[in-house]
Amino acid sequence: MNNTADDVALALSLADEAESMTMPRFTAADLYGKARLEDTPLIDAYRDVDVALRRRLAIKRPQDAIFDETLSVPKLFAGRLWVIEPLDGRKNFIRGVPAWATLIALMVDGVPTVGVVSAPALHRRWWAAAGQGAYATRWTEPARRLSVSAIDELGAASLSFSSLSGWGVLGLRERFIVLTDDVWWARGYGDFCSYCLVAEGVADIALAAQTSVRQLAAVDILVREAGGTFTDLGGFPGPHGKTVAATNGPLHNAVLGRFHGTAAVRQTM
Repeated sequence: MNNTADDVALALSLADEAESMTMPRFTAADLYGKARLEDTPLIDAYRDVDVALRRRLAIKRPQDAIFDETLSVPKLFAGRLWVIEPLDGRKNFIRGVPAWATLIALMVDGVPTVGVVSAPALHRRWWAAAGQGAYATRWTEPARRLSVSAIDELGAASLSFSSLSGWGVLGLRERFIVLTDDVWWARGYGDFCSYCLVAEGVADIALAAQTSVRQLAAVDILVREAGGTFTDLGGFPGPHGKTVAATNGPLHNAVLGRFHGTAAVRQTM
């Protein structure tokens, strides 16, 4: 039987392997300035990482399943399930913005128990394991344990988000904009960055619409192990919703209250 320490070590080694493939492509001269994913080597890099990590897991954890959202059958989350996002922040990647990452998570019966976020172009890495806390490193500095902030008023809170387009699709744009006006500070750091900043206590709220398990599994446990709360806008815990609200905890109910009763939130329940 595998223990948590072994699973964390494996996830970190998978992140190392992904880095060895993504960084050479990120610095390639033929990558920058492209507008469409199909115009770039990104798809090859994305697939190469996905294939390599799946192959490694098949060898190291043959008894475990690997999440595949392309299957037409209902998604099952029973038992041990690895979730891989080869490149979160793909549009940043193709335009030369260093804010992109490989996300690796292990879920047990639908609950993330190990998560790694590796952002090699930023020289940053975050990871967490159930009951063991959340940690981060920068360059070669020693790992430091993370803790969310203690801010308890929206007027003093910093909010990070990905984009406005998803909120418009869900019919929540106006409510979202009002919330950004009411907090102390709102910035669109986006993607994995938002959740990592909450875990570090730098931001207090991270919100996103139209998300997926691949993008959320690793950061779910990161936020929770740092002391925060991670749910959809309907208040259901975990990375399975179409929306996500990650906060330091004291602010969570106030944030959810801003979207309570909307049709989009009811549809996620």
